[in-house]
Amino acid sequence: MNKRKIVVVTGTRAEYGLFYWLMKAIEADKDLELQLIVTGMHLSPEFGLTYKEIEKDFKIDKKIEMLLSSDTSIGVSKSMGLAQISFAEAYEALKPDMLVVLGDRYEIFSAVASAMIANIPIAHLHGGETTEGAFDESIRHSITKMSHLHFAATEVYRNRVIQLGEHPNRVFNVGGLGIDNIKKMKLLTKEKFEDSINFKLNKKNILITFHPVTLENSTAKEQFQVLLDVVDKLEETHIIFTKANADTDGRIINSMIDEYVAKHQNKAVGFSSLGQLRYLSALQYVDAMVGNSSSGLAEAPSFKIGTINIGDRQKGRIMAESVINCNNDFNAIKNAFDLLYSEEFKEKLKESENPYGEGGASAKIKEYIKKIDLTHILKKIFYDLKKEN
Repeated sequence: MNKRKIVVVTGTRAEYGLFYWLMKAIEADKDLELQLIVTGMHLSPEFGLTYKEIEKDFKIDKKIEMLLSSDTSIGVSKSMGLAQISFAEAYEALKPDMLVVLGDRYEIFSAVASAMIANIPIAHLHGGETTEGAFDESIRHSITKMSHLHFAATEVYRNRVIQLGEHPNRVFNVGGLGIDNIKKMKLLTKEKFEDSINFKLNKKNILITFHPVTLENSTAKEQFQVLLDVVDKLEETHIIFTKANADTDGRIINSMIDEYVAKHQNKAVGFSSLGQLRYLSALQYVDAMVGNSSSGLAEAPSFKIGTINIGDRQKGRIMAESVINCNNDFNAIKNAFDLLYSEEFKEKLKESENPYGEGGASAKIKEYIKKIDLTHILKKIFYDLKKEN
């Protein structure tokens, strides 16, 4: 029997971290063959050439260069066009039986559009979520409509995919993929973590990840400056920054991080990419994940730490009780920190649960993509929700 060829596409460090255990499961299955296409930020020197880390774990079948040096809207559109052309060529060479993608970034849109034209069945992970502050929202739902199998992180998200017209038989609630990393990875001790980042932790510690918000009027520079102004006044607090993605305005935030760290080397450190091991290890030792990254909602709650979620980038997502939402102004962020360190909130953290489940998503997805009948999978019928009487 021929092995079923599963091609996985990854363009960012965060998404690769979520994919890791699923890829390991595919690789270990004698009936499946893993094919890996690496693109986007993984190939960019500016974002740490993270494909080199991937090569330590997996064989990369194709590298697709697509990022132009410009991060303007024209640059992003041209990058998407380049990617779509190259993906078409990659699929022709690899001849996969199925494409597996995750999330909502523009390079994934290009990968999926090419696969749809090539009649390759598409499995989409983490669909049905909403992020009202970013154009990722439209991209994610577009990918859902081009895909044939859907693996959602909660029942609410599963229902939303069905609401988009996808048949319930092809939409599965498997929980969040990030939980598998937390459960399966042997995280670093405090001493080893400090050695790995060459930085000593303090009495209080925070991890900051802040991405540009594509659909808001105030600029990334203004928004991030407000956050810096607040954290600058925190006492006995050390700050670990991880840099922004290659979104429009991402470079501005990253240069501001470099500038801040250069001026405050005694209390701040910054990284293009911590990698999964150091990132998750950091969550063991910080008081909060601060900024607007989805990992503050998906992974941080499993560590019983707080999340200060700033602005609208994650608006609409399901959140644990450990998440403190606030606007992007000085007083709102300051008040969020006051709440974070209050005794009442610390008590609440002990009871807080992660709404994205207890792990096991990777194994479930691997079984579905292995066993599902692909004979008629490309034929999709719009599933109408029954009109209530």
